[in-house]
Amino acid sequence: MNSILIKSGLVAVAVLAGCSTATVPTNPDATRYSIQKDRAPSGSLEISAIPEVIPEQVTRSMAGNRSPYTVFGDTYHVLPTEEGYSESGVASWYGEKFHGHKTSNGEIFDMYKVSAAHKSLPIPSFLKVTNLNNNRSIVVRVNDRGPFHGDRIVDLSYAAALKLGYAKIGTARVQLDAIIVSGMERERILVQKSSPNGEELKLSAPSNKYLQVGAFSELVRAQEVSNRLREMTNRPVFIREVISQSSGVLHRVRIGPVNDETEIRRLTQSLVAADLGSPYTVTD
Repeated sequence: MNSILIKSGLVAVAVLAGCSTATVPTNPDATRYSIQKDRAPSGSLEISAIPEVIPEQVTRSMAGNRSPYTVFGDTYHVLPTEEGYSESGVASWYGEKFHGHKTSNGEIFDMYKVSAAHKSLPIPSFLKVTNLNNNRSIVVRVNDRGPFHGDRIVDLSYAAALKLGYAKIGTARVQLDAIIVSGMERERILVQKSSPNGEELKLSAPSNKYLQVGAFSELVRAQEVSNRLREMTNRPVFIREVISQSSGVLHRVRIGPVNDETEIRRLTQSLVAADLGSPYTVTD
């Protein structure tokens, strides 16, 4: 797997901290990183423990956004806005080699959290990433530059790749769509299951836990998954539609509230066994 992973966009920190057009040494890795070949973490990582990224309105500075910049002899330009950005291509991931080092905007890269490196999107920004091989979708926050290798269009953190189901493979065909949060953004519940006694269940106060099973651009796909879930659990199953004026709709399929850790583990194991993806816990 490691042989097909890229050199991360983290090398761009040196690029973007200097003047408007800068270059980096031929082999910056030789002195910067103690690990020469990237790899996955040595321990296991539970998908349910990976926090979900919630898009929010952003405030940007020059950190990570100097344009143009040059890496390995190639010059890149940062887009003035992410609005309307949509692209499909190959995604890779980066992990332990870069864990604990600064990203292009000065944040610390954490391979156990969801983030992304992109060559031209303004930093920070948010992307909906869909694995075209299995239709899993997640939201990621772009805070780094890269990948500067081959035909890769985005480099996700190890945790993000794990959620999308390609961490063991190394690369995947993905669809990228920009998410812009504006004052017009809103959320609403589309589908909500009744309790066994026929009473309508209401979502409880914040701090309750839910299992997110998937996020889909098409409502019909979200409904298909929801119907399967109702055959497997008596817990409420609902679809939360996130609507942004600029970037469209994302349908999140969730079960809950489920606040018992034992039940969360049991449900997660059942859903994975039923080939319903890799559900993870979110808090609302």
